[in-house]
Amino acid sequence: MHIRIMWKLMQNVMALRRHEHWTRPQLEAHQADSLGRLREYAYAHSPFYRRFHKGLTGRPLHELPVLTKATMMEHFDELVTDRDVRLAYVREHAANDKEGKRFLNRYWLNATSGSSGRPGFFLYDEDEWLAVLASFARAHEWAGVKLSLAHRMKMASVASVSPWHMSAQVGASLKSWWMPALRLAASEPLADIVRQLNDWQPEMLVAYASIARILAEEQLSGRLRIQPHMVFTSSEVLTDETRRRVEAVWGHQPFNQYGATETADIAAEHDACRHMHIFEDLVLVEVVDEHHRPVRPGEHGSKLLVTTLFCRTQPLIRYELSDSVRLAPEAASCGLAFATLESIQGRVEDTLYLPSERGSKVAIQPLVFNRILDILPASGWQVAQEADDGLTVLVSGIRDGFSDEMLVNSLAQSLSEQGVRVPRLRVKRVPAIPKNPSGKAPLIKAYRTD
Repeated sequence: MHIRIMWKLMQNVMALRRHEHWTRPQLEAHQADSLGRLREYAYAHSPFYRRFHKGLTGRPLHELPVLTKATMMEHFDELVTDRDVRLAYVREHAANDKEGKRFLNRYWLNATSGSSGRPGFFLYDEDEWLAVLASFARAHEWAGVKLSLAHRMKMASVASVSPWHMSAQVGASLKSWWMPALRLAASEPLADIVRQLNDWQPEMLVAYASIARILAEEQLSGRLRIQPHMVFTSSEVLTDETRRRVEAVWGHQPFNQYGATETADIAAEHDACRHMHIFEDLVLVEVVDEHHRPVRPGEHGSKLLVTTLFCRTQPLIRYELSDSVRLAPEAASCGLAFATLESIQGRVEDTLYLPSERGSKVAIQPLVFNRILDILPASGWQVAQEADDGLTVLVSGIRDGFSDEMLVNSLAQSLSEQGVRVPRLRVKRVPAIPKNPSGKAPLIKAYRTD
């Protein structure tokens, strides 16, 4: 890392540390000021926002229209505030540059995987990218890993190594003498991942939640032999059982991070209370239902609307994320003024819609399956919906005490209690849970026709 960038990052991190001592009124004053400056800049430099918010420029945030990824990509050239940026050039750069170089030599380019439709592209200039890096550094600091040039820590990441994936870009930016990093593709064969981790012996392990569970099983079997001081999970729902397994083999629970390519880190667990606090000084979060109406704390929303306070190149105001989360109704005991995420159910795409006894469709959240499948004597599982709404449950690494019939009966009863007309259920024992192209082993796979 260039020493100038490192110095500016340290300044950003120190500013975020000061924010953690704010009272709630101080935080809200910062949010109001930052939002006002963001909107003023967007209206001055983005033709799209001048049209999108026409007649609403003086209205409060909750009265503004919702920005979807499809709308953003359709109007990309008008939405960005740099008139030299064109989507055609961005796509050409992403297609031809396999090393993750900066777009136009000044923008860090990130792309979503496209799991919920078409991929999206997101640009960050230097100041914005430093805010992104600082958000990840805060997540590590809240877990007890202070950003310091005096302490060297070996890190290993098992996730996506696509040059346009945010984790890869962040890893490349932070790689230095004080944080040497091994980046492994989660899609690699498991034996290769285990061998390289054994050789590297990381002090910090960062992985998809599903991969952390698999690696914990490998450690338990004796094939993996590492002793990380810290484990971080992200990008997927972290189940209670995965927490227990990681703690059982490495002596401490993993710290969970919640973020998105569009926003960087949104929330992270704090070691003082083990609650996940939202980075409300960097991003505004609205938990809403399917009609974009606000949901009260203590209830799961259908979607999340985010407004990134630090972005100017590609302003995102009330941008829709298809994540189902629940805000805690009460403040955490640690004293932080930031609101707390009580639960993350996952993406809307992880929800299964099954026929009810009355013929309508019932939304079945992942937690309905988690509470049954997560305690199986197995190393992994996955529920896959078929075209006829039947469900196939893949199970790997089965140990003693497992019965296909008992599992089917338990799932049938749970689905019946949800008002579902119980579909065809079958259990399939597999050597390993299949991964998607990015290397994740998703717990739920809804049937899609696209």
